[in-house]
Amino acid sequence: MVNFNWTCPFCNRDTVITDDSYVEFENSMSIPCTLITGEHRQLQVICRLVVCPNKECREVIVVGQLNEIIFDPSTHRWLKNREYEVWQLRPASNAKPFPSYIPAPIREDYTEACLIRDRSPKASATLSRRCLQGMIRDFWGIRKSRLVDEIEELKVHVEPAIWNAIDAVRKIGNIGAHMEKDVNLLVDVEPKEAGMLINLIEELLSEWYVRRHEREKNFQAVVDAAAQKDIKKNSAADPRSD
Repeated sequence: MVNFNWTCPFCNRDTVITDDSYVEFENSMSIPCTLITGEHRQLQVICRLVVCPNKECREVIVVGQLNEIIFDPSTHRWLKNREYEVWQLRPASNAKPFPSYIPAPIREDYTEACLIRDRSPKASATLSRRCLQGMIRDFWGIRKSRLVDEIEELKVHVEPAIWNAIDAVRKIGNIGAHMEKDVNLLVDVEPKEAGMLINLIEELLSEWYVRRHEREKNFQAVVDAAAQKDIKKNSAADPRSD
C-alpha cells in the first residue's frame, strides 16, 4: 500500500500520494557488466510513475533507477545492495516553478543550472553565478563591471550570513567561469556543491521576488479596501444616491 508525502515538481503543491496516483515497474537480470568488471551481478531496473493528484495539474512524473540486488536467505527476499544511478526522466530536473514576474533570463539560467547539476556541476555552478548576477542587477539595481564589486556594494543591503553565502556562489562559480592561471591545475565542483548553490538561488528568488510580490499584493488589498469604504461613504452622503 502506497502512502507518502510528496511535492509536485510542476505545480509545487504539497500532497499525499496513494495507490490511485502511483505505479512502479521493476525488472531484474543477472549478467556480466562493466559496472563490476568481470563479475556477474543481479541488476534491478525500476521505473516509477506518479500522477499529481491536484486536479488543476495532473502532470505525470517519471523516475528511473538502477540497483544491484542480493538475495537475503533469512527473509528469502531480494534486497537492494547498491544504488548505481537515478534518472529524473520527467520533468528533466528538480527545478521549481517560479512565477512569470521574475525576469525570464533569470528563470532560464536557474532551470538550466538544475538540469545539468549532476552531468556538469562546474557548468551548473557557472549558471548559478550568472543567475545571481542577474538578480543583483535587476532586483537591487546594482551594476558594476565585475560581479565581485556588485556583491561588495550589496553588503550594506543584506544580512551578513546571506552576503557570505552569496559571495560563496561567486567563488565557486568562478571555477567554471574562469580558467586557472596554471592550466594544469584542475579544480572540480561536486554535484552536491552545485546543488547547494541552486538551493541558495531558490532561497533568494523566494526571499526577494516572491515575498516582495506578496507584500505588494497585501498592501494593495488594504488600499483597495479603503477605497471601497470611501465610495460607500460618499454614496451614502450624496442625497442623489436615494
